[in-house]
Amino acid sequence: MAAVTAIEPLPRRIAHLDMDAFYASVELLRYPQLQGLPVVIGGGRRGCDSRITAEGSGLPLHEIPLADFPLLKDYTGRGVITTATYAARAFGVGSAMGLMKAARLCPQAILLPVDFDEYRRYSRRFKEIITDIAPVMEDRGVDEVYIDFTHVPGGQREGGRVLARLIQKGIFDATGLTCSIGVAPNKLLAKMASEFHKPKGISIVHEADLQTLVWPLACRKINGIGPKADEKLARHGIHTIGELAARPRDWLVQHFGKATGAWLHDAAWGRDARPVVTESEPVSMSRETTFDRDLHAVHDRAELGAIFTDLCQRVAQDLQRKGYMGRTIGIKLRYDDFRAVTRDQTIAEPTHDAATIRRVAGLCLKRVPLDRRLRLLGVRVGGLSRPDDGPAPSAGEGAQGMTGVNAELF
Repeated sequence: MAAVTAIEPLPRRIAHLDMDAFYASVELLRYPQLQGLPVVIGGGRRGCDSRITAEGSGLPLHEIPLADFPLLKDYTGRGVITTATYAARAFGVGSAMGLMKAARLCPQAILLPVDFDEYRRYSRRFKEIITDIAPVMEDRGVDEVYIDFTHVPGGQREGGRVLARLIQKGIFDATGLTCSIGVAPNKLLAKMASEFHKPKGISIVHEADLQTLVWPLACRKINGIGPKADEKLARHGIHTIGELAARPRDWLVQHFGKATGAWLHDAAWGRDARPVVTESEPVSMSRETTFDRDLHAVHDRAELGAIFTDLCQRVAQDLQRKGYMGRTIGIKLRYDDFRAVTRDQTIAEPTHDAATIRRVAGLCLKRVPLDRRLRLLGVRVGGLSRPDDGPAPSAGEGAQGMTGVNAELF
């Protein structure tokens, strides 16, 4: 009888794909005359932005003269940067930085408003390209995904480089956008690898590369180590991933707790068994806005009321569009001294109705002090479930009943 030969399982190859300066790159497709210039994306749409639309200028977008684009130095307000081109980043400008601070660093930068509808359209397109080639993809946001290369043709060749090149080319040919890809034995290492050679890079990491490629990196390069954990590690003389790996698991558990200590040890040694999940249920949906100027609950009551109503409507539309209802409705406030407070309330029946969300969120507002000016206002719906009583109503149906509720706010 012939001997049965055992088939060795293929080594796990997981990719992390990150689009290069995604929002800015989409804008440069729309305005190619801005290529190579410092460009910042952020803040809301303003009156001066009408000059850079086909309707406002009377010209095709690619023919709008540079002189018509608003400059960062002229911005006044409390908005923050969503992203910036690499030319702007060279001046120290980065995501989540206040636009006024950025204006001091790079006053000559061109300021464009955020256009989430356009970014979502391109996001759907590049993800379609990926799943046509490698169907096991985990969506991690508008501009990044994880992909399981293990059993995809080309996914093992050159450690995954062949398949990564194919995906890069497919995305560029279809959209004109570039991306960077890291391929490694797991998600943790792939996420780090995608940052090695930005933009347009492909980085391949094998288990044998841990000491040479990963251990010299700062601990913050591990996705999940934030500023507070990094500061605590530094107090113990741990600055690099290699120094973290040198600490015994028991020592890390003693100083960081059972779960966190064990995770830190595994992360430093490049261990991560998480699968690539093709579908995941959201925990909550929310909308929030940072005001251009601090608003007072009494003196700016009408303006705050309109903003609050709009946030509730937008959350309701998000729920309806994605087919969810929720039972826990909450608010988030940030005061002018940067303190933040949240309140929530759970209702008996799940809802995706804007008027209901607005009413319950309004009750939450009554439970917080409103004696200080506000920088930020947000609305959140959690405890999500799929409705069992037929299709969700349209956005218009969910928004009905909102007229006249502003007077109840603040």
